[in-house]
Amino acid sequence: MTVRKKPLSDEQRAKILTELHRDAALRQQGYREQALKLFPHLCARCGREFEGRRLRELTVHHKDHNHDNNPPDGSNWELLCLYCHDAEHSRDLDAPLIAQTRASNQPATPAGHNPFAGLKDLLDKRK
Repeated sequence: MTVRKKPLSDEQRAKILTELHRDAALRQQGYREQALKLFPHLCARCGREFEGRRLRELTVHHKDHNHDNNPPDGSNWELLCLYCHDAEHSRDLDAPLIAQTRASNQPATPAGHNPFAGLKDLLDKRK
């Protein structure tokens, strides 16, 4: 027999989410501040420089994708701008799909639909 848990109230859910966000922000602030002290304020991919208010656009990327692996020497971190950081994680999501497509070795089928197929006849009717 399974025990049904009572659903959380809105207050309980809000409290849990607030704690999760606070803990994540504290954890991130710790290694982010360390990384900003260790590395030049440049994106490791595109080379853009960040300073002042734009420094918030520079993010810390964990090379092994483990956010709990934060060595004090920063060997698991690299600073990436928002755009390069998104591209880095998109590449990881797209890699299995690309590998599957390459493994199938099936040539791409050309499009069978021609949106202009009857255009000449339509133009001739207007004359």
